[in-house]
Order: sequence, then structure tokens, then C-alpha cells
Amino acid sequence: MRTALVITSIAAPNAVLRSFAAGCQPRGFDFILIGDKPSPLDFSLEGCDFWSLERQRTMPFQLASLLPERHYGRKNLGYLQAISNGANVILESDDDNFPRPEFWEPRKETHRATCVQGTGWTNLYRYFSPEPIWPRGFPLEHLQDPVPQLPGVAERHCPIQQGLADENPDVDAIYRLVGKLPQDFQRREHPVALGKGAWCPFNSQNTTWFKEAFQLLYLPSYCSFRMTDIWRSYVAIRICWENGWDVLFHNATVWQERNAHNLMKDFADEIIGYQNNKAICERLQGLSLTPGAAHIAANMVACYQEFVAMGLVGAQEMPLLEAWNNDMARMA
Repeated sequence: MRTALVITSIAAPNAVLRSFAAGCQPRGFDFILIGDKPSPLDFSLEGCDFWSLERQRTMPFQLASLLPERHYGRKNLGYLQAISNGANVILESDDDNFPRPEFWEPRKETHRATCVQGTGWTNLYRYFSPEPIWPRGFPLEHLQDPVPQLPGVAERHCPIQQGLADENPDVDAIYRLVGKLPQDFQRREHPVALGKGAWCPFNSQNTTWFKEAFQLLYLPSYCSFRMTDIWRSYVAIRICWENGWDVLFHNATVWQERNAHNLMKDFADEIIGYQNNKAICERLQGLSLTPGAAHIAANMVACYQEFVAMGLVGAQEMPLLEAWNNDMARMA
């Protein structure tokens, strides 16, 4: 299966990017790196297919001319390029996550996992840690909810898979200000699958996507930077329910040496999520969507129309989503 790794970064080749390039080369993985306006003009890294802003403008995708600059959403072009190259599996990470040896192990869609279903908001981090830790994007009003007991292990079909990150996990600014860090997660014999009727956000830092779920990779641009991958995850989870897919959470295969952040700025950017994440998922859950892979694009439009109606995503998003769906359709 052809595999691609997609990252967006404005950094010069650093230790993380060199580590990813060194891992991709012997395995024949495409390593696609999407730059932005501040990226070094002389960026060069063996084993890395770097796309400067100027080079991105030559891409044959409708989306290439519409995406705003200086935004994480430009990563969408990396996904499209990977798909255009023939990828069957897309891995994604960031430029401050070091891969562990397990990161390079072969991926599979079906896993023997324990699955939470019909449990509403379920903090899956708690199955991997005794600490009161939660993923970025989890509603604060549900942090004190009891953690449901896990059922037995069964075969689960999981075309989207979230790997955890050790040392500096993907948590929100509130946890970083008051919680225990650094922290490593416990290792489970079996992963945990998020099934129908259960909500838990996932991020873009250590995530595996299989071909049938590629349409759901789309990252919105006209929203809070700290919410783009979180709100994408809500859309993906809701549409997975219609297709009988689970989202897998598995042991950490990267560790993060976090880039410098202003935590109070992160907090300010996350407030819109703290105030709305629960309501967003109530609205998404109430949508009447159409089952089947052929309807994913239309279901995505319905979901993002809800974000626009709530005033959380700008109306400028819809032409971008249309372009994404058109680009995907042409490559089908």
C-alpha cells in the first residue's frame, strides 16, 4: 500500500523533520511538506518533497488558489498531493513530534479493540492515564463525567486512527496551565475504538487515514486556529457513524518536544471551543445525513452549513469546501 506522510511547517529542517525524512526514505513513503509565507526560501531536505508557497500555486487543484496564507489549513494541499500521487494511507504529524520506532510499523484498518458506543462525551485519554487529563477540544462541562467501563474486545473497522503523543500530549491551554506535564501515557494491550453515539475529539498530530476516509481529511480555514483540526474531527466522527466506521485511539507512537506557545493566547483562541463544542455536536448529531461513502461530500456540506449557521465558521468556508470536494471527485 502506498503511504504518504503529510506535515505543514514554516521551520527550517529541524531534528523532527530530519527524523521523519530518514524514516520515510527506506520505506518508500512519500514525505510531503507544505510550507507557507514565512518558510525559508532555501529549504532543502533529502527525502522530503517540499512545497513552497510559490510551488503550491502551480498545483492543479481548485483549492490551491482559494486557501488563505499563513494558515494551518494549507495542509489540505498536502493531502491532495498525496492522493494525487496514489496514496492508499496518509499519515500526518507536526514538526515538533518525534516518531518512535512503533510509528513506522505497518498500519491496518481492522483492529481487535474495545469500543465505546452510545456513551455521549467520553474522555478516551482516561483509558490511557490515571491522571485527570483530557484531549484538546473536550467540553469542560463533561470533565467530571464518570468514565464508562470498557466492554470486551472485538474486531473493529477503523479507517481513522488517532495515535497519542507522550511527554507533551495534545491538551488545551487550561490543562497546560494547571495540569501535570510532562506526561507519558500508559500502554494498553488493545486500543480503544470510538463508536456510534460516542464523542471524543481527535487531532492532526499523529493520525492515520485510510483511503475510504480521505474525503474527511478537510481542515477548515475560516475558524479559530486552535479549533480547525478539532472541528474537523467532530465532522468526521459524525459521518463515520453513518458509514459504520469507528475512530481508533491507540498507544503513543510519537513524543512531542513542543514548539514555543503563548498559553494565554492559546487559551483565548480556545474559548470559542469551550463555549460551543457541546452545542456543535448536539447540532451535528441532530442532522439527518445519508449513509454510504457516495454521500460523504454532501454530508460534509451539511455539517459545515451548521457551523456557518452557528456563526463559528465564516461563510467564506463553503467555496473552499466545494473546491475540496471537486478536487477529490476528479481524483476518484
